[in-house]
Amino acid sequence: MLLRNLRSIAGNYLDAGATRLVLAGVVEQQSERKQLADAMGVDLTVCWLRAELPVIHRRLTRRHDGEPEALQWHLDRSVELDGILSRAAVDDFTIDSTTDSVPDVAASVIRPADWL
Repeated sequence: MLLRNLRSIAGNYLDAGATRLVLAGVVEQQSERKQLADAMGVDLTVCWLRAELPVIHRRLTRRHDGEPEALQWHLDRSVELDGILSRAAVDDFTIDSTTDSVPDVAASVIRPADWL
């Protein structure tokens, strides 16, 4: 369903003249990357926004305040994903988002994505 919806939405934006599409999510395998690119009808540039695990854990703790089960799941998953993404090498480039502000991280993505 995700790929079907993505195909429709991406097609609508591209038909309307969009030249850049931003898709947020986690891509764990090259096969997933290919499926997403096929669904969107464009080549993908994949950026891994990586942060040090203690920082991720602090962010998750704030995000899931009052949700202990959800917090534990995300904490466990963050450790698992760090290993998966390191081994999978699905990204074209990685940006360290440990300490930079959101605007600084965005600027750091734009340059290697060749959007300027």
